[in-house]
Amino acid sequence: MKRIVLILWLASLSLAAYSQAKKPTIMVIPGDNWCVKNNYVQVYDDLGKTAEVPDYRKALRNDSDMLLAISKIGEMMAERDFPLKSLESCLKTLDNQAAEDGLLVSKGGDGVAESPIDRLKKTAKADIWMQLNYTINHVGPRRSLTFNLQGFDAYTDKQIAAASGTSDLKSPTTETAILLEEAVLMHIDSFNDQLKSYFDDLFENGREIVVRIKVWDSFEEGLEKEFDGVELGEIIEKWMAENTVRGRFSTSEATENRMLFEQVRIPMEETSENGSVRAVDARYWVGKLRKLLRKQYDVESKLMMQGLGQAQLVIGEK
Repeated sequence: MKRIVLILWLASLSLAAYSQAKKPTIMVIPGDNWCVKNNYVQVYDDLGKTAEVPDYRKALRNDSDMLLAISKIGEMMAERDFPLKSLESCLKTLDNQAAEDGLLVSKGGDGVAESPIDRLKKTAKADIWMQLNYTINHVGPRRSLTFNLQGFDAYTDKQIAAASGTSDLKSPTTETAILLEEAVLMHIDSFNDQLKSYFDDLFENGREIVVRIKVWDSFEEGLEKEFDGVELGEIIEKWMAENTVRGRFSTSEATENRMLFEQVRIPMEETSENGSVRAVDARYWVGKLRKLLRKQYDVESKLMMQGLGQAQLVIGEK
């Protein structure tokens, strides 16, 4: 009897630990393929070149089926205790920030070069983007739905989970959301297991980012400039080794003017001296390197971001 009680007690502790485990923050968005096929795209100027990205605002405003489909996916994810970010709410926040962003310029008068998707990612701050593509199939008077659900790491754009399937044939009056729920229901738990496994790996081994180090022309000697006999490039590389998770990073390029660090694993969170815990992103993490260079070596630098997962530190001046 005592053994049974002990087993039940240990099982309850295991369930409690699992329920308290951190899960990825997710945003469900229309898939790129679906947006292109339905002409929900947006053209913007990317440093003089014309680029095309999905227009989520137009898609949600004009296509009620996709809006309902996203809501249904969100409902099923919420039932499985995965925190969600609302695409609609983030788009509204972007609208409110539009006037302020339009006035944001650098000291040299240059505007901020950033894609609409990058701006949305910064606002959403979701760990994983779930892209939903679906097609309605017609067989005689009945119809079915085929879906493709892909999970992407918002920092690296790597696919980390996927599921696809087709619902049974239903009457032509059956709502799209019901067809989607039937098709997805058989695969959603497997999909969530993939997400959970990936997120567990992030907490154990760190989030992956890319860091580029460059120098302004005015910074003489570049990364070969010495401080007490140690070159600046060596100082930076040592800092990377000491501050990445388990020292995991790859130096892909190292010259007198630039360095490229790939597969850089940074912690997901850190605990301050007062015990408070804060999330760590690429900007905050590389910002600590920037502060170190300024404080200990009197070297100024400018930190610029490309998306969430690529940080560029240009050394020599702000």
